[in-house]
Amino acid sequence: MALPAPLRWIRRLYRWLHRAWESKPVQHGVATALILTFVGALLLIELKRLGLLPLAWMPSNHFHAVRLGFNLLLVVEVIGLVFGLTGSPGRTLGRQFEILSLILLRTSLKELVNAPEPLKWEALRPFVWPMVADAAGAVAVFALVGLFYRLQREGDEQTAERTPELFAASKEAVALAVLVIFLILAGRGVSQSLLDHEGAAAYDSFFESLYTVLVFADLTIVFLSLRHSFSYELVFRSSGYAVVTVLIRIALTAPPYLNAGLGVGATLLGIALAAAYPGTAEAPRPPEPIDAGGGDQSSRGGRSGRGDQKK
Repeated sequence: MALPAPLRWIRRLYRWLHRAWESKPVQHGVATALILTFVGALLLIELKRLGLLPLAWMPSNHFHAVRLGFNLLLVVEVIGLVFGLTGSPGRTLGRQFEILSLILLRTSLKELVNAPEPLKWEALRPFVWPMVADAAGAVAVFALVGLFYRLQREGDEQTAERTPELFAASKEAVALAVLVIFLILAGRGVSQSLLDHEGAAAYDSFFESLYTVLVFADLTIVFLSLRHSFSYELVFRSSGYAVVTVLIRIALTAPPYLNAGLGVGATLLGIALAAAYPGTAEAPRPPEPIDAGGGDQSSRGGRSGRGDQKK
């Protein structure tokens, strides 16, 4: 079945953007831009502290440069996540866990911008335990991501590559739409951060809005997959992964301690789904009931999405 013309155009555009983003020159350029931005921010802040840069909106705390570097790194990771929406569900969720761990690390350092330099215990005392909780949550998610990836079935990536052309093109259209929304959110976040020299609220709002978009994108892909397969196991796993994304979204807005706990809990739920899926997908199924006419329901057009009985 030939793809509709709009989907063909979208597919060409998406694949061109994806190849360009994954190319070595672009990746090296992005890394160089991150380094120059971080070092440049440190230099500008130091000039402000020395009184050589009389700009009211320029912060005077060096940890603003650290936060800026983390924010830009997260933006780069998010772009990779958006392009990964067309891959296997496990790989896509794994990228979300990776970004969650980086967000928790960023959150653990966020309060340092309000502390005087050099750092003093008296000023940091109210923030130490929330920082420790966020950092511990980040490390826990980081460790659990490796387990999550190991639980992915070896055939999942090959299955993604054998996806019907229409479904693959539809996922690419969803990913391209998410990319456009991401650029809009990023532009709004940058404009808001420029109006506020700290920009903390703008950055937080950006990632919260992005995960909300990811929830709807995941659900859209789940419903699109129904045109390809009604397999109960696949639908349940994909829907469960969408629930995990919702929990991550809630964790981003939760207060200290609870945010790290929800993040780790969401990761554990993803691991539980990944661990249960191979067993349920390969479990033997009872035969379809035989009707009075002597034929089973599946032979008369009834769907049987649970797979063949394992022999």
